[in-house]
Amino acid sequence: MPAPVITGQHQAISRDLREWIAAQTADGHGREAVLQAMLTAGWSHQVATEALTETPPAAVPVPWPAAAASSLRLDAGDRQVAISTVMRAPDLLVLENLLDADECLALIDAARPRLQRSLTVALESGGEEVHADRTSDGMFFLRGETGLVATIEARIAKLLDWPVENGEGLQVLRYGPGAEYKPHYDYFDPDEPGSATILARGGQRVATLVIYLQEPGEGGATVFPDLRLQVAPRRGSAVFFSYGQAHPCSQTLHGGMPVLAGEKWIATKWLRERKFS
Repeated sequence: MPAPVITGQHQAISRDLREWIAAQTADGHGREAVLQAMLTAGWSHQVATEALTETPPAAVPVPWPAAAASSLRLDAGDRQVAISTVMRAPDLLVLENLLDADECLALIDAARPRLQRSLTVALESGGEEVHADRTSDGMFFLRGETGLVATIEARIAKLLDWPVENGEGLQVLRYGPGAEYKPHYDYFDPDEPGSATILARGGQRVATLVIYLQEPGEGGATVFPDLRLQVAPRRGSAVFFSYGQAHPCSQTLHGGMPVLAGEKWIATKWLRERKFS
């Protein structure tokens, strides 16, 4: 992965250099390896660091229903799902009636006995850890674990034109009074030491679908600070957003606002680049 060689004393961050950096990150080379290649080619540490910081990784294909731009409803196989909000850059949809009330209640009942304190990804090791920013209880279903889970996964795959096998297991979460998830990104930072282990299981996360299973009495909206957008947690509805670049330029910073009364239940589906195992 030799970097463009610098000649003379003037070191400018050119389009060619940005394209080279983007290509290296797309090929899976970490920040330190790209930086070292630039230093070896004669770039100063200051310019090389600035170029890395300013250049987001190359975009990868992401799920997106082709009819979303022109239709009020989307085909989910066994039902039509209404669209209430469409946004591009970032790609974001708010969907209505993705699940019916009986499906929401059945998923909650199946998940309840297995709830534990929610964990976050430990980027130093590639494992999981308790984190103060996330104060929900949760559990994961295996992909296709029950008939209901398999039905929901097939519906999502049809809706978003993304293979079932490219999805992580469905996660169900309960947020009681005061519980929240502070703003964060769902992609894995490729420069963190533990990311290589995580990415080996199916590549980068490229999209998130949050399905609302139970409305709290008050609070609990999904907030996107960069977009000045809040999505109300209405039972059966969902918010979908994709991020083809593992970088803040994706504008997918989001969080779950504190529940002020009652309980909020959600089901989250994360989609990967490739088959998740």
